[in-house]
Amino acid sequence: MPPRSPLPARNGLSAAWLRTPDRDRSRADEWATMGAWLRARLPEHVDVADLLAQGRVVDEAGRAVRADDPYAPHRFVWFHRDLREEPEVTGPIHVVHRDERLVVVDKPAFLSTIPRGRHVMQSVVVRLRDELGLPELSPLHRLDRVTSGLLMLATEARWRGPYQTMFDRRAVHKTYWALAPLRDDLAFPVVVRNHLHKERGSWQAAVVPDAPANAETLVELESEVDGRGVYRLTPRTGRTHQLRVHLCGLGIPIIDDPLYPVVRDVEVDDFSSPLQLLAGELAFTDPVDGGPRQFRSVRRIPLTAGPPSDAATC
Repeated sequence: MPPRSPLPARNGLSAAWLRTPDRDRSRADEWATMGAWLRARLPEHVDVADLLAQGRVVDEAGRAVRADDPYAPHRFVWFHRDLREEPEVTGPIHVVHRDERLVVVDKPAFLSTIPRGRHVMQSVVVRLRDELGLPELSPLHRLDRVTSGLLMLATEARWRGPYQTMFDRRAVHKTYWALAPLRDDLAFPVVVRNHLHKERGSWQAAVVPDAPANAETLVELESEVDGRGVYRLTPRTGRTHQLRVHLCGLGIPIIDDPLYPVVRDVEVDDFSSPLQLLAGELAFTDPVDGGPRQFRSVRRIPLTAGPPSDAATC
């Protein structure tokens, strides 16, 4: 891990950092200067000369790195990225609970949990670090960008360990609700168990036949709305896209899912049809003070674009 950044967060986003590696003797002349190393290290679309000319790359002491500074191994540098414009996700981030250790929010669909790829400013972490004045705020678990509902974050780095361990031990009881088609030939409740695997770079997760089960979900039909079923989902594991794959495998894919059963080309600024999947409840025994904790989403199925609905279906 790098030392503490000499640059403050900007708009809730920490400065990027890089570390020079050991000198490779076979390339001794390639990185004569820090400028040469940065040009080799950063993508072509980054204007390294401009960053250096503006003094936007700094060392551990906060001193601006110059293009002609001699290359040195094991040297940390920091800079703020130039961010591309992002379409604003209009749904509010509703703060369900906040105390010294935890922030629990009700995330709208289409908002990333963490800054990633094309979604940097439009992420829960970046927006709330700025809005709540919590520069160390970090998620303890994740929700898919298109999934709505409860997300729990640690207010400071010192609280992350005990709560992260709790999630790793599967000591958090999670309940989701989903809107999906009805099937008269399915008897509920049903438990889905199989082995899921998602290749890096692939849009979809896949079931691996005959492999030991690593994903399990209890599926219950709770009610009907306009000829569709409202399903209560209790995951006993937390694999990527688990609930979406399990319902799709039952022949009842979640309404408005852009990935299952087939990948659909949806524009990045199309927020009109949120995935009908809601992370509705979190319950656990607090690992710090031993007290019971339970949180419930203010959103309800069916989900609509925009602010949370007052309709209480689930």
